Amino acid sequence: MKRFFAFLLGTFLFFGCSNDDNGNGDDGSMDNQAPQGNIDDTVGFTPCENGTAGPFACDGYDLLGRISLSDFGANSGNDIWGWTDSSTGKEYALMGLDNGTAFIDISDTENLIYLGKLPTTTVASIWRDVKVFNDHAFIVSEANGHGMQVFDLTRLRNVASPPQTFEEDAIYTGFGNAHNVVINEDTGFAYPVGTARDDAFNGGAHFVDVQDPKNPVPAGGYGANGYSHDAQVVTYNGPDPDYSGREIYIGANENRIIVADVTDKANPSEIATVQYGNIGYTHQGWFTEDHTYFILGDETDEINFGFQSRTLIFDFTDLDEPVLHHTYLGPTSATDHNGYVKGDQFFLANYTAGIRVLDISDIANSNIVEEGFFDTYPESDTPGFDGVWSVYPFFESGKIVVSDTNSGLFVIRKSD
Repeated sequence: MKRFFAFLLGTFLFFGCSNDDNGNGDDGSMDNQAPQGNIDDTVGFTPCENGTAGPFACDGYDLLGRISLSDFGANSGNDIWGWTDSSTGKEYALMGLDNGTAFIDISDTENLIYLGKLPTTTVASIWRDVKVFNDHAFIVSEANGHGMQVFDLTRLRNVASPPQTFEEDAIYTGFGNAHNVVINEDTGFAYPVGTARDDAFNGGAHFVDVQDPKNPVPAGGYGANGYSHDAQVVTYNGPDPDYSGREIYIGANENRIIVADVTDKANPSEIATVQYGNIGYTHQGWFTEDHTYFILGDETDEINFGFQSRTLIFDFTDLDEPVLHHTYLGPTSATDHNGYVKGDQFFLANYTAGIRVLDISDIANSNIVEEGFFDTYPESDTPGFDGVWSVYPFFESGKIVVSDTNSGLFVIRKSD
C-alpha cells in the first residue's frame, strides 16, 4: 500500500502503509495521475513456460486472465478478497480500487466478467479493504468519513448489463476512516482497525456485531495497545489449553504484535505483546491452520535495513509468551506486504517480486522453501510499493486472485 513517490522515502518510512490522517481527508486518490508501470493488456490463459507467462516471470503458476485498471475506470488498485456463491458455486473476486470496489465473476477464466463497481462512500483513497461474511461484503477505506459499506453479494447473481454502478445495502457510521477490517466468521463480529488515533479506541479495534449483516451493531472495542494497522481474529484451537475456544485478537500494531482475548466484548484483556529486532513497520500476519505459528511481515525492514524479503515466524505455543521461531529471507530484496496461509502453503504478496508461494510443511523444523511465484511487475524486484498489494488463495477451485496496484486484477493457478 504505497504513499506516492514524491515523499515515498520520507513520510512512508515513518508511517508504513497507514494513511493516519485522523479522517481529515488525505484522499490519496491520484485521480490526475496515470497508473505507473502499466503493461500491455495481456488477457486469457497463458501457461508458465521456460520461466515466463507472456511478459511475466513465473515458476509453477499459469496466468488464467487479467483485467486492467483502465477497464475498471480506476487509477490504482489495493486490497482483494473472494466470495464463492454456495447456491451456484460461482467464484467472484472483490477488488479494492482508489475510487470503489470492483466485483468480477471469475468462474469462467476464458471470460472474466467485470460485473460492476460500488463507488467509494465519500472521496477516493488509495487505501481500501474488503472482507466477506454471510454472503455480504464489508468495505472500509482511509477516505474521510467513509464508514463501513455493506453489500449483499447475492445481487451479483443477476446482473443484466455489466458493468453496473451499485449502491451499498447498508453503511455503518460508528467511525469515519479505517485502514482495515477483520472478520471472525465463527462469531459474526467485524473488527475495523486503523481508525483515527484520537477516537474512542485509539485507532485500535472497533467491535461490530454483523450477525445480521445489513444491521451492524456496535459492541465496544479495544484500544489498550494503541493503533492496529492490521489484525487477525480467530476462535482459538491451538496448543495452549488456557485459551481453547476463546476469541483471540492478534494485532500488527506498527512496532509490535499484540495478543488479546476479546471473547467478552465488554471486557477485552491483553494477553501478550511481542517485539523483535530491526523493526521497520509491523504490518500484517496470519496464523498457521493449527494456530501454533504466526507468520508476520514487516513492511519497511527491507528498505530500512537492507534485508532480503524478510518473513518472521513466531511460535505461539504459549500465547502468554510467544517467541521468535525462525526468520525466512526471500530470494529478492522486494518489500513484503500481505500474506495468507492455506494448508501447508504461505501466499505472500511481495510487491515488485509478485506473488511468492512458500512451502511451510516443515515449519516446525524452521525449514521453509519457496516453491513457486508469479511476478506481475516485470520491471524490477527492488524494494518499494509498486506491484502486488494482496492475494486471495482460498478458492476451492485452486484459482488465486491477485491485486496489482499498478496493473489491476490477475487470476492465476498452479501449473498442471
